[in-house]
Amino acid sequence: MAITIKSPREIELMRESCRRLSLVHDELAKIIRPGISTKEIDRVCIELIRGYGGTPNFLHYHGYPASVCVSVNEEVVHGIPREDHIIKEGDIVSLDTGMIYQGYHSDAARTHAVGQISAEAQKLIDVTRQSFFEGIKMARAGKHLHDISNAIAAYVTPFGYGIVRDLVGHGIGKELHEQPQIPNYAQRRRGPKLRAGMTLAIEPMINMGTSDVEWLDDEWTVISADHSLSAHYENTVLITDGEPEILTLRSTG
Repeated sequence: MAITIKSPREIELMRESCRRLSLVHDELAKIIRPGISTKEIDRVCIELIRGYGGTPNFLHYHGYPASVCVSVNEEVVHGIPREDHIIKEGDIVSLDTGMIYQGYHSDAARTHAVGQISAEAQKLIDVTRQSFFEGIKMARAGKHLHDISNAIAAYVTPFGYGIVRDLVGHGIGKELHEQPQIPNYAQRRRGPKLRAGMTLAIEPMINMGTSDVEWLDDEWTVISADHSLSAHYENTVLITDGEPEILTLRSTG
């Protein structure tokens, strides 16, 4: 399938879907605290998405049972919310969620510190977030897709962290997952040329230790193979004729 180029009308709908999702993330950040269950985070997320006029696009997607992936510590992505999974002081918690608004998808992820965390954990969160911003320096019309991948890898690699290879970013629009796939690790080929009107979900997933991952028996939750901490940062991005537009990021992120 070809990479879709969004029309001006579609871009406006994407902007609005993403703006509303950014508000959801802002509100979710306020409830992350010791003692909350990951299931309660999911309940709040569903209410927020529907309150902002959207539909949770993760809920029942290929059978996923929740509106938000809540991944704690060594969990990389796709952590299933549970009543008995209680967030503790010192944890790091990745929230990955999205919505459909008037037929268009948005997708974003953030990793949060719970109370006081170790300096090493904070550094992992900071490096993962910054790697996204290093990557989107290449997210310009006329550049190539894998220029983004190579920029992310070039920033992360000197820290000695593991860049997850089994999971990648993706195009987004009328579908949650569209072409192209967007690796976060270095590529030999440059990939397709970027054009204005492309919308991409760029999402570095970085482990403190190995790049290898494993799937738990629930067939969703992905963990680092060595049980080292993992961080995740994602935004939906619009390629323009100038600077890339980060659609899911407001003043904070």
